[in-house]
Amino acid sequence: MADNNVVIPGSIGYFLIKGKIITEEQLSNALEIQAQEKGLLGQILVDLGYCTEADISRAIEQKTGCKYVSIEEIGVNFAIANMIPIEYSVKKGVLPLYEEDGKLFVAMKNPNDVVTRDNLSVLAGGMEIVPVIVTDTELDAALDTILNNVNVDEFDDSDEAEQDTLESLDNDLDEKPAVQLVNQVITNAVRSGASDIHFEPMEKTLRVRLRIDGVLHEIMTQPIKLHASVASRVKVIGGMDIAERRIPQDGRTTVKVDERTFDIRIAVLPSVYGEKIVMRLLERGSKSVQLKDINFSKDQEEKFLNTIHLPYGFLLVTGPTGSGKSTTLYATLAEVSDITKHVITLEDPVERRMAGLCQVQMNSKAGMTFAAALRSVLRADPDIVMVGEIRDGETAKIAVESALTGHMVFSTLHTNDAPGAVTRLDEMGVEPFLTASSLVGVLAQRLIRVLCPRCKEEIEITYEELLKSLPDFPHDGKKPTDTIKIHKAKGCIACNNTGYKGRQGVFEFLQVTNEMRELIIKRASSAEIKDLAIKQGMHTLRQEGIDKILEGTTSVEEVLRVLV
Repeated sequence: MADNNVVIPGSIGYFLIKGKIITEEQLSNALEIQAQEKGLLGQILVDLGYCTEADISRAIEQKTGCKYVSIEEIGVNFAIANMIPIEYSVKKGVLPLYEEDGKLFVAMKNPNDVVTRDNLSVLAGGMEIVPVIVTDTELDAALDTILNNVNVDEFDDSDEAEQDTLESLDNDLDEKPAVQLVNQVITNAVRSGASDIHFEPMEKTLRVRLRIDGVLHEIMTQPIKLHASVASRVKVIGGMDIAERRIPQDGRTTVKVDERTFDIRIAVLPSVYGEKIVMRLLERGSKSVQLKDINFSKDQEEKFLNTIHLPYGFLLVTGPTGSGKSTTLYATLAEVSDITKHVITLEDPVERRMAGLCQVQMNSKAGMTFAAALRSVLRADPDIVMVGEIRDGETAKIAVESALTGHMVFSTLHTNDAPGAVTRLDEMGVEPFLTASSLVGVLAQRLIRVLCPRCKEEIEITYEELLKSLPDFPHDGKKPTDTIKIHKAKGCIACNNTGYKGRQGVFEFLQVTNEMRELIIKRASSAEIKDLAIKQGMHTLRQEGIDKILEGTTSVEEVLRVLV
């Protein structure tokens, strides 16, 4: 048995033995090696296989009172990490992880380094620095990840000479701050799971925001003097005219981040203080979503499946931009397509390549519009046609006529709800009798944020309070003073203090029945169509949102934000 004197109360060894991680004999062996080699006791214990780095970190947590955090579990918030110059972070072995109550929590190899803490506070704009304990391996890996620059590969339909020009421009710009900033933001966006990047010139600053789970988050502000260079850089990689600043421009490029390839659609819009830039990220080769993964209710799924397997008809998916319409359509195509069917899609742009489909890219400059393409496609013997979007009356009429001639036609439309699609077609000039004969169903959808499972908080609220926000909340004759348990967002490091992590779809599916066709022919209002659909079993978007509240999936605030 080792001498008890080796166990010093309050030491790392003491806490490891107390936690039954190591024995006194193992500690004694490690101390003997330390006396000979002058290394760190914790590292020696790990090298000997007596414990793990995480065990050492937890012991340091007990010894110092600094919180232990697993970077692998919470992930790296690149917006927070970039508050400190990466060169300084690497040099000092530090990494900002998250912000809470105006304090910056920083992983530090040496949490007792007061000088570094003071310097970090200055670099972070005077914020209070709170050191946290992490394993050296996780910290080094995270710093290496941040150091990896995004690899941007431009593509365009340009000729070889133009491509050479772009490459030379890239070489010239390689070391400039604008290039580094754009690359950094793209990398941050990809790793944060953002769908869009916004570069927004203000009077004195350039604001950068990311849309994550449907909500914009500001990640940084930069001096406005950088804006012109940033705009030029984005135009170069997007194949746009650098000299033109008076009119909107569209472009596209491809980037590779962490061995993942993304197509980026770029929109440049002149504003008062300069050109606003929006970049939409679309991952290539991302895993195809199946209908079973879309979170339909059981009743909705059954009705939807029966409808899409009809031999012909016109099916619409409606909702605002970014509500997941394209994802639903791709999942639908994956469900109905097989070796016996010829499936053609008309898209602008082709967002996801799918095996077994004939996917056609629209090109309005060359006269390849949805309407023109749809006319041609019908001569190519299709069974199923997917039209990316009904944008005008001409496309709507051809789509309806295609459905009447024995084709199954899927498309999208911008309406607030499913019944509104019927009246929208009427407004676009489609005769009601044609709509009634061809339309088989309308799926309206939205995406709502899901409460973070790690921090969501159960609360008790009276029906009286709840009905003030949601008058249509089912209360089944409950007294106003009766209470109900629901969940609300709280926020933690795992969800970047938003209280939400990920999104789910909510749906309302209108199945067109014979009774409904009579209403459509009579040019009934959307309210009348809605009333009949509800009588026939349709669950509205609002009802679906309330169901998500009752399940504990989302909050009242989120339902009110997304669903009117």
